[in-house]
Amino acid sequence: MRSLPLPLALTARLSPVVVLAAAGWALSSGPLAATPAAEDRAATQKTDGEEPSAPATEAVSKTYSAAPAPCDSLGSKSIKSLVPGAKTAGKEIPSTDSKLRRTCSWNALKGYEYRWLDVSFEITQSDDAAKESFKERVADKSGGGDVPGIGDAGYSVVNLSTEDKQQTREGVVLVRSSNALISITYSGSDFESKKAPASDDINKGAIKAAKEAVAALEDGQKG
Repeated sequence: MRSLPLPLALTARLSPVVVLAAAGWALSSGPLAATPAAEDRAATQKTDGEEPSAPATEAVSKTYSAAPAPCDSLGSKSIKSLVPGAKTAGKEIPSTDSKLRRTCSWNALKGYEYRWLDVSFEITQSDDAAKESFKERVADKSGGGDVPGIGDAGYSVVNLSTEDKQQTREGVVLVRSSNALISITYSGSDFESKKAPASDDINKGAIKAAKEAVAALEDGQKG
């Protein structure tokens, strides 16, 4: 079998990727304990019928507190189908905060067919934060459509690019489930025909991976 060079765009994707996490929040110290004298004064000032004041803020309840292991989110059968020739173990991308953000990648060139798959999880501070981030990401990837029946909200888009006469088709699926965000990127090329896989094949493959990733997230929560 003759060896063909990868297009520049695909070669670049094989370089190490560092997934940067946002900076953490500083924890402030609690209030100093009141002195006995202060407590006595507060007791004398309190009138009958007064109720203790409620806390100013309450901790936000989060459905998910940590990202699941992304390389375990897909079954080996799905990986072999979506990325023929790839090692089913995948490769997790280093993260500065693996509790909140984790990504796994699979890629392989089998014959002349090249496939790449990324599965990413991100845990936000609240449902509202996840909703806002999901909305912004969808706006950045316009031209797609909603994916019903997956998480609390799902969206997919497929794009075709050409470099050095080589086509590459990439599908992206974004999912929000409570305070968690799941992102799937699935792309492919045929180096013999210079064509890309059909749009429907890439879209269905990305959605299949997204459904398994959401199931893995939910199963982790049950455990």
